[in-house]
Amino acid sequence: MDATNSKQPTTRHSAPRNNLEDMVARRLSGEPLQYILGSQPFGPLNLAVRRPVLIPRPETEDWTVRLAESLSPSPARPLKVLDLCTGTGCIPLLLCHLWRPGSAHATGVDISTDAIKLAAENATLCGIPVPASPATQAQTENTFIPVLGDLMHPTFIQNARLQPPYDLITSNPPYIPRAEYNKLPASVKDFEDVRALLGETPRRNVPDAELPDTDRAKGLVFYHRIASLASRHGLLQRSGGTLVLEVGDGQADGVTRIIENNFGALVDKIDIWMDPWGKRRVVVART
Repeated sequence: MDATNSKQPTTRHSAPRNNLEDMVARRLSGEPLQYILGSQPFGPLNLAVRRPVLIPRPETEDWTVRLAESLSPSPARPLKVLDLCTGTGCIPLLLCHLWRPGSAHATGVDISTDAIKLAAENATLCGIPVPASPATQAQTENTFIPVLGDLMHPTFIQNARLQPPYDLITSNPPYIPRAEYNKLPASVKDFEDVRALLGETPRRNVPDAELPDTDRAKGLVFYHRIASLASRHGLLQRSGGTLVLEVGDGQADGVTRIIENNFGALVDKIDIWMDPWGKRRVVVART
């Protein structure tokens, strides 16, 4: 996510939880308006939002709509979708909403129990069925399964009971460098989960190979792990798969390098998408 590109929503449908005086006091304390009102538009959806789950940003909405338009799944050839660091579930839920019924079966994983509860609630609000397990997915409708899991854990795939390979992996992971995080306004740092923002983890918690200190300082820790899971650990289809990663300002080249180092000749094409503000916001790799 990019904490600097937030915009105020234009429409609201959720009733305020408190009276006007309380709402004004909360806003004056720095609390984001989205948390006070309890909702955030995301494409045609109106998602529930609550502290401390990351508030969906407009740049994420922009590329999710573009992704939905660039792929054409069908009930005859549905896509298995995996969204890592799913938060509110905004990315997979919008994809499921925009695609034809029965053409997508999505799983969203997050380390936060608050996020997983909220993602499940949003699926219900958006009319996206949440089956008990992938095996019970009805082929006539799109589905979404929220799963609690720590993608940095060495046995993440087994712990989260994932069923690879996936046709599409998406993620808006934590990517803000420590130096930049320290400068964020209190309205972000004091209310939104640091685990959804800060692009690093303690060194002992990062599996696979040791990461370059420069990449750690640049907030690229999670991209190393996601690329390794997608390629070396077999989460992504080796042929015909798509990996879509939101990145921070100035990170696109570094993330491209990480993907190339992990996938090698398996990568057929890598594109970089611009956001509405002219920033290189998304790295899209196809196998």
